[in-house]
Amino acid sequence: MTRAQQVLRLDAVTFRRNGRQILHGIDFTVHAGEHWALLGPNGAGKTTIVGFCAAQTHPTTGTVDVLGKRLGRVDTAELRRHIGHVNPRHRLQTGLTVTEVVLTGVTGTIDLPMRWVPSAQDRARAAALIDDVGMSARADSDWLTLSQGERGRALIARALISDPELLLLDEPTTGLDVAAREQLLETVDALAVSAPEVASVLVTHHLEELPETTSHALVIRDGAVVASGTAAQTVTSEVISRAFDHRIAVDHTQGRWSARAVRER
Repeated sequence: MTRAQQVLRLDAVTFRRNGRQILHGIDFTVHAGEHWALLGPNGAGKTTIVGFCAAQTHPTTGTVDVLGKRLGRVDTAELRRHIGHVNPRHRLQTGLTVTEVVLTGVTGTIDLPMRWVPSAQDRARAAALIDDVGMSARADSDWLTLSQGERGRALIARALISDPELLLLDEPTTGLDVAAREQLLETVDALAVSAPEVASVLVTHHLEELPETTSHALVIRDGAVVASGTAAQTVTSEVISRAFDHRIAVDHTQGRWSARAVRER
């Protein structure tokens, strides 16, 4: 795959649910190796857009192409095998070890399928990824005993085991303390080196949760695009203030972003 290759394209996408217009003509294009942030206040439509990226939702109008396949003309179950999805609200029903949870990324299921036996190659790949995210010491630990930060890192390994071309991180630092957040962001940043062709989309409404490797951003408000482009063009005081309808000063220091309200004098 070349960097110029499109991984994701939303063209004039609208979405209605129960008679309510949620998205209004969204255009969004991601190329291989790009690392996008999807920013906006609660209720802006971020989750709906992620549903398209994950091949889980179809638009009301407009087109969505994921990994070169158009939604509505493709087996979405097969397509989702090539998309890594990190969701801190992972719905695990049974007690699995970290290694077993990572192996569910091979099958694209929540639990290990009955009668499915991972190959030696699958197990070796799982062990290598668990080591990459700094979880080797917890490889045999029960999922229910993990901290939220440990679960987040394990879910990144799960998402990567199928060698995805697109990685979706849906508010991956939700519920983490500062140390756990920084450890997870370091793990995300390391992917730019270990998997340089993988494109990613990270969803958040907190600028402090953006990895240093963030290259682009799509900023939305009320289901419409406020700005889209490089991080330098979009993660700015002017754009973020418009998106959140509040005067906000954005700072970018040593590769990380921060935001604070501008007090009226």
